Amino acid sequence: MDQDLREFARMIEAADRIALFTGAGISTESGIPDFRSPGGTWTKQRPIDFSDFINSDEARRESWRRRFAMEPVLRRAAPNRGHRAVAELIRSGKAEAVITQNIDGLHQDSGIPDDQVIELHGNTTYAHCLDCGTRFEIESLRVDFEQDRIIPHCACGGWVKTATVSFGQSMPLNEMRRAERETLQADLFVAIGSSLVVYPAAGFPELAKRNGSALVILNLLETGLDEIADLVLNRPIGDTLGAVLGVD
Repeated sequence: MDQDLREFARMIEAADRIALFTGAGISTESGIPDFRSPGGTWTKQRPIDFSDFINSDEARRESWRRRFAMEPVLRRAAPNRGHRAVAELIRSGKAEAVITQNIDGLHQDSGIPDDQVIELHGNTTYAHCLDCGTRFEIESLRVDFEQDRIIPHCACGGWVKTATVSFGQSMPLNEMRRAERETLQADLFVAIGSSLVVYPAAGFPELAKRNGSALVILNLLETGLDEIADLVLNRPIGDTLGAVLGVD
């Protein structure tokens, strides 16, 4: 283990409470495409704004076409060494939860209970009614859509949408409050696989530093907050976390 990894391991060992924050980089190692980075999904097709989804059949149909086109990739994806290392930190009691920008459910698949995953941008592995909140499973919606191009809707009359936060849609208040509490209780904040340029989510590591926490950033590329970090590791996520925590 080189000096930077030894320092990271020392910081983890010394911490009383760790706040874990994950972005797309941890899941690209499981084959999930990145949305925001150069060459990512949103450089090839414009994201659909929430107001367009609400007001346009065409936008709703295109939104669902894109979601179902992703299904083979999502089905193949499995938690990687990085996800398992995050789960180990939570099992050990060093961290109480993981704050994530990801929508793929891989943290839950790694063994972290639902109530310990704080999803700032929602979850694409299921859908819900925008009016009454009824949950729908993706597979049950896909059959009707692919056979008859039926746009998913609820018996109550509301539109059904993946349980994600779209552009123009309000951030989930409860999750934002929980993420803030986790951040303020931590003496070590570890940002993993995020460019840290998308707000308000990128505000949490800044808040941690202002509150006296140490900040570690683990990401292949430079981030918008490297200059305030105590330790920056531009390395593969799974191999790095796995080596530091002894997770295969």
